[in-house]
Amino acid sequence: MRSDVLMWLPASVLFVGIIYAGSRALSRLVIPVFLTLHNVAEVIICGHQKCFQKEKISPAKICSALFLLAAAGCLPFNDPQFDPDGYFWAVIHVFCVGAYKILQKSQKPNALSDIDQQYLNYIFSVVLLAFASHPTGDLLSVLDFPFLYFYRFHGSCCASGFLGFFLMFSTVKLKSLMAPGQCAAWIFFAKVLTAGLSVLLFDAILTSAAMGCLLLGGLGELLLVFSERRGS
Repeated sequence: MRSDVLMWLPASVLFVGIIYAGSRALSRLVIPVFLTLHNVAEVIICGHQKCFQKEKISPAKICSALFLLAAAGCLPFNDPQFDPDGYFWAVIHVFCVGAYKILQKSQKPNALSDIDQQYLNYIFSVVLLAFASHPTGDLLSVLDFPFLYFYRFHGSCCASGFLGFFLMFSTVKLKSLMAPGQCAAWIFFAKVLTAGLSVLLFDAILTSAAMGCLLLGGLGELLLVFSERRGS
């Protein structure tokens, strides 16, 4: 058990990178743009399977990877709210997600369960981010936050934490109860719903060119769902 925990620590470090870089990127990018960039992690996984594991990749999955990569590559040139820092943190987030999923798939069948992995991730992230808050400057910058003394801000932070935890727990349960293709379809539906609602709730400027990139990314993920269902 102890050896399994130690073997999982690199993945926990990547998990911290996922949530830290992802939160920094989300603070500067609109949600549909962030989700389109986030999906590029599937390209990293597909490339690893093809180049290093020598697995046979279906044509649908290859087309999906190409569409996702093209959408993310064209997006910075067509984003009317382009923010260099936001894209920088999004790139780090994408590489962390890709590496994390590769490590997760390489775990031994008798190693930690999915829920145990997530418990370790959350415990490790709390400890590491608490110690890293001062060197990164986040601890002192909190004092300059304009909504620091608003009770609604603290309430929304607590709600976000609890809802995020229950979302993680329900996602793990969903993956254990459904086939990979069905689970991928539900996740795709949730992303589309989130992106659509975010445009209505938050200020987002989307030109026709930017919408084309987002739709191309959506088509790429739809092909990925199709390939997962064919594989299942």
